[in-house]
Amino acid sequence: MDPLYSRSTYIHFRGESIAGNSVAASGPDSPIPPGVERLPEPGELIVSPAIEDLLASPDGDGLRAWLPGEIVGTIGKAGLVDADDLVVYTGFTAGQANPAEAGEQIYGYGGATDGFAVGASTLLFVVPIAAVLLLPLLIFVTTASRMGAAQRERRLAALRLIGVDARRIRRIAAAESLLGAFAGLLVGAGLFLLLRPLLSATELFGIRLFGEDFVPSPSLLVLIVLLVPGLAVGAAMFGLRRTIVEPLGMVRHSKPVRRRMWWRWAVVGVGAVLMLSTLFAEVGSGSEGVAVVLTAGSVLVLIGIAVVLPWAVEKLAGALRGGPPSWQFAIRRLQLDSGTASRVVSGLVVVLAGTILIQVLVASVESRSGSSDRVTIPEAAPVEVSVESERMQEVRQRLAGVEGVDAVYPIRTASASRSGQSVTSFVQVEIGDCAALAVRARIGSCTDGDAFLVGNHSGSNRGKDGSEPGSVEFNTFDENGEHQSGEAWELPGSLRYVPAEQSVGFYTETLLVTPGVIGAVQLPNDYVSLFVSGSGTVDELADRVAAAGDTLSWSASISSNSMKQYIAQTDRQVEMFRNILLGASLFVLAVAALSLLMLSVEQITERRRPLAALSAAGVPISVLAKASLWQTAVPVLVGVGLAVGAGIGLTAPILRLADLPMALDAGMIATLAATAVGAVLVVSVLTLPLLRQVTRLDGLRAE
Repeated sequence: MDPLYSRSTYIHFRGESIAGNSVAASGPDSPIPPGVERLPEPGELIVSPAIEDLLASPDGDGLRAWLPGEIVGTIGKAGLVDADDLVVYTGFTAGQANPAEAGEQIYGYGGATDGFAVGASTLLFVVPIAAVLLLPLLIFVTTASRMGAAQRERRLAALRLIGVDARRIRRIAAAESLLGAFAGLLVGAGLFLLLRPLLSATELFGIRLFGEDFVPSPSLLVLIVLLVPGLAVGAAMFGLRRTIVEPLGMVRHSKPVRRRMWWRWAVVGVGAVLMLSTLFAEVGSGSEGVAVVLTAGSVLVLIGIAVVLPWAVEKLAGALRGGPPSWQFAIRRLQLDSGTASRVVSGLVVVLAGTILIQVLVASVESRSGSSDRVTIPEAAPVEVSVESERMQEVRQRLAGVEGVDAVYPIRTASASRSGQSVTSFVQVEIGDCAALAVRARIGSCTDGDAFLVGNHSGSNRGKDGSEPGSVEFNTFDENGEHQSGEAWELPGSLRYVPAEQSVGFYTETLLVTPGVIGAVQLPNDYVSLFVSGSGTVDELADRVAAAGDTLSWSASISSNSMKQYIAQTDRQVEMFRNILLGASLFVLAVAALSLLMLSVEQITERRRPLAALSAAGVPISVLAKASLWQTAVPVLVGVGLAVGAGIGLTAPILRLADLPMALDAGMIATLAATAVGAVLVVSVLTLPLLRQVTRLDGLRAE
């Protein structure tokens, strides 16, 4: 089969990254990329819909300088990963379609991939978030399945009256729960199919996915279909565990069963032990095993506070005495049965604790990285052109003729691993003459043979005097992308330290070295970065550089993204993540509050005759309303205290492992806690009409 010659490059335009692919057929049987009807000829472009939209925007004229040629087609969905993919295909010129210069040779498309692999460090964030968001929803399912218990009891008693035995009564109760659960699954599936197309209009972190690509995993789908009905049936059976259904009504065992605490404390204890065991790991360690232990420990502690909450509320209610009548009514009711309210509140507690955990982690990461104003020196050469070393002279000649270009500074770059420290770290190496290095950092006096170490933003390199600089080992990669050991280079004893604040901005340690000090060391990278300085704005200069020639035919990558712009974009993504997390947390808090409302409605309905009797005896409705408020507020207040303590406590070992300072967002924590407490007030207000209705005198009537 004839291969397809393909050469890839990336164009960085106005903060966007465009994937460029120069393609040429080697014969009539060469494969065609998916989503494309035919290969473009030299001078022709086939672009994605997002490129067409960008060309139609106010920045379209500037983009035309980067993409010369005639647009002859649009890439279909089959050739795109997401709806906002910025992809362009252009044809080779006739003289470039040969194996020596064609780049990659492609024999076909559509092969199997390994998929997306999730590492343990990713699970450290994903698993606790999943637990935080899913557990309250499961509690909501169990609470909803027990709604209407009073009416169900009357139906079951009527069935007993006509001769149905106790075993069949339980089966009937389970069947009723199954019908509701399956109806809910059908409604949920319908809403999913109805709302899925709208996802194409939603953009998250710069990505807008196709709605039809949201397809549930078959294994997860089976789990949901089994789990939701199972929870509904389990909740129904759990509600009947201490109930005897008789022909004339329901009989309940009045004495509460003593709680078994060993397994509750075991969950918390195992989680705490796992979290504390990571204290033996080295600070800043990136061990996958330690990340797994932290993930398991944090999830167990989150579940642990949910299962310990009923015990804590029971002990607190048992110790409280005295107070106004409304308080005594509420506490007495909690002393008789605090488990139901506590189980519902536990969902709210897990959300609160997990959200505090994630918010503290995000705030700590932001405190380490700082904000976009941390880069203190302007970039003298803000446009970067990355090109293969053998094409460097050709590109320099083209750039020399560009209007407004003042100078071009070539710098070779390489990645290396730095040894001689307690933890091996990666370092970027940039090699150029003194004039080129001076546009990257304020290095002061410089002669050929000098070397400089630029510290990272954390300031962890401050205080190094260079007396024992150690060595670096250049990173090389084989044809499969596997890392291999490269040539080692001993750092010179005259290495000088440059603070990160005196550079254009580097996220990692960076070595700036002159050719004289690198000597005969063979660098693994055959690419050169040309930093261009000139007049006008950064975008105007980049457009003129791109217009100097066919960007794609150069095999060159042109970037106008300064480090300050990149950092600002990163900060925006972090802020977006924070807002999305807050929105999801508030949604799940609302679900937990709805569970509280359902519980309050159910409790008032079940106790309608005692409440009517109290009202008839002269107890004011305000006292009964306050009693309902306190009965819900006590478990919530206990839960908020546990959640704040657990959420902050869980962050300590995680931040230690990541070598991050603890930064508490007091305003955010207070907002979340106030939202949880406010939910109690909202629930109490919403149940007032029902409370007034059941306390009427006709509530004392019985059939």
